[in-house]
Amino acid sequence: TMTIHNENHIVEVHVRSGVYSSDTIFDYSRGYVATRLLSKNACFIMKINKDYIPELQEIGRLAFERKTMKKIYSPNNVWVQFQSGHSVFGNFKDWLLYGRPIEQLCAGLPLYQ
Repeated sequence: TMTIHNENHIVEVHVRSGVYSSDTIFDYSRGYVATRLLSKNACFIMKINKDYIPELQEIGRLAFERKTMKKIYSPNNVWVQFQSGHSVFGNFKDWLLYGRPIEQLCAGLPLYQ
């Protein structure tokens, strides 16, 4: 499911698919995306790269297209590979940078940046 909070410039995406389940927050006001992989008990954070991540206004349109057409081809689909083995636990400075929504998603989990 996807929820778009235009007033806060936040998009929440919840995927429920067994071991591939995840929660993702796109925080456009802070410029970060955070994904919590439920099976890995970890949080992955990256800076929004506007060349690859759709704008807030476009993400709703893409979701609508996908829902109505059941299949979407978009050059904006992004696959990210994180290097395992280097994680930190978020501290006060991290949460100031990433913001409250990402803190709520990732607090207490190893962060891969």
